[in-house]
Amino acid sequence: MPRTYEAILKGDRLTWIGEPPDRQKPTRVQVTILEQVAPARDRGRKMADALAHLARCDAFSEIEDPVAWQRSVRRERPLPGREA
Repeated sequence: MPRTYEAILKGDRLTWIGEPPDRQKPTRVQVTILEQVAPARDRGRKMADALAHLARCDAFSEIEDPVAWQRSVRRERPLPGREA
């Protein structure tokens, strides 16, 4: 089973983070480049911009009853002991 190791890629070199693989001979690897995650502040701003865009273009104007729509989408069921 393949194991996953973390490393920093700089140029054509990998610097292992934590325990490196126990290999003395050349070993074939596949490297997946992880994109930098945007700071929460930037993600929040992008979300606000996206929601503002949806509001401007009336993206959900055809939904007559938003609460009923949300329940059907989420497949909500009444909780035990509560009025439906």
